Amino acid sequence: MPSQSLNAALAVTRFGLGGRPGEIALAARDPAGFLLAQIRPAGADQPGLPDDGLGPRMALFYQYGERLKVLRAARKAAFDAAEAARGPDAPAAPYAGPVNRKGKPRLGADGERLIRPKKDAGVAELHALVVADTRARLRFAATTPDAFRERWAQFWINHFTVGSRKAQNAMLSAAFEREAIRPHAFGRFADMAAAATHHPAMLMFLDQVRSVGPNSRVGAARGRGLNENLARETLELHTLGAGAGYTQGDVTEFAKALTGFGLVNRVRHPERAGQFAFNAGAHEPGARVVLGRRYPEGGQEQADAVLAALAHDPRTARHLATKLARHFVADRPPPALVATLERAWLGSDGDLATVAAALVRAPEAWAPAAAKVKTSYEFLVSCYRAGGMGADGEGAAPLALERLGQEMFSPPSPKGWPDEGGAWATPTGITDRLRFAGGYAASLPAADPAAVAETALGARTSPALATALARAANRTEALTLLFMSPEFLRR
Repeated sequence: MPSQSLNAALAVTRFGLGGRPGEIALAARDPAGFLLAQIRPAGADQPGLPDDGLGPRMALFYQYGERLKVLRAARKAAFDAAEAARGPDAPAAPYAGPVNRKGKPRLGADGERLIRPKKDAGVAELHALVVADTRARLRFAATTPDAFRERWAQFWINHFTVGSRKAQNAMLSAAFEREAIRPHAFGRFADMAAAATHHPAMLMFLDQVRSVGPNSRVGAARGRGLNENLARETLELHTLGAGAGYTQGDVTEFAKALTGFGLVNRVRHPERAGQFAFNAGAHEPGARVVLGRRYPEGGQEQADAVLAALAHDPRTARHLATKLARHFVADRPPPALVATLERAWLGSDGDLATVAAALVRAPEAWAPAAAKVKTSYEFLVSCYRAGGMGADGEGAAPLALERLGQEMFSPPSPKGWPDEGGAWATPTGITDRLRFAGGYAASLPAADPAAVAETALGARTSPALATALARAANRTEALTLLFMSPEFLRR
């Protein structure tokens, strides 16, 4: 049975985001109670990211789109004029457009060379928002006293990821997590799933705004059809999980039910531009059959009924219990822990506060061995928490995170950032962490390595690590050894 001091260190480093001054000592009084006290609804004491609302960001998004249209038209007109002036018998002009990494022209879907405008001030404006959001999120994670609460929220933000490497999409991520995820982090999963699926950021990220019922009024008039991205990712990633027994027919039927989910017409209703709206004219008529269950013909309520059934499905409970156990404890989660979380989920009808409490009370979650390799985000945050963040955290944090391979709001796919150690414990990843650790250690000239180790790891500091810190040539070397130690790199 782990000691009280070790359990305090586990509460802070496994369930939380890494120790900050005084945190492990505070948790030592009652490690489980320290975590259970953080399971409470979101409110004013959990600010997260800047509260500038989705509306202003959507306005910038639309402005950027209009600027792109103008720039593309201008460049195409200039290109056409130059070609006309050359005459029909003149040799082809050398290509001077965008190229890929190999220096070859970047081609469109039809094989034609694309004419793309250079990035204008609109992109810089959107990128500045993403940088500000990144700094705010990192600052909050590095300073919050409720790190378990924040880690729990981050798990769900990654689960319902909407991030993108495109600045115009990434700048909506902060509003999404503030409006769709954080308010429901300790509420009912069905409510979170509904909020995430209806949110404009999700509808745009998965191209739902382009999906039209082929036999709907809009589809018949414009010859447009289905986009199945949202339906597929909802089944595969957000609810049932891959291998849960659904078919391509279920995906298509769910996609038909989702038609009509879109955004307010910004020309007709500029005051509500960017908000969710159901367009009945784009909805595919008819009843739907998804996973053997029939849903009568209807409007928005048809898709909402399918989504609710998925949220309450026992397969969803199993899928998400497994993901939670994997995230908090081990890449190969203990079956007993998965079963405990699944029972808590089913018994509470997906009440996430109940599931979180079951996680904290499960003995398997307190196994002494640190089996999880930190993601780059977790590594950076834990460094900042251990060192008191420091000046580096205010300005260079976004670039540091990018260099560590986990640029904020830019996951590689709708699956979000990977949660297995193999994705992070790579030669390049370890080298990047060593480079950051050395620079960050040098920025803490007054830090005592032994005290930082006690802050960061507490009873998880091994005798071998303590000896290495004492024998280091100088303070910077000792702190670098600490940040790159197996104890610190794992949680």
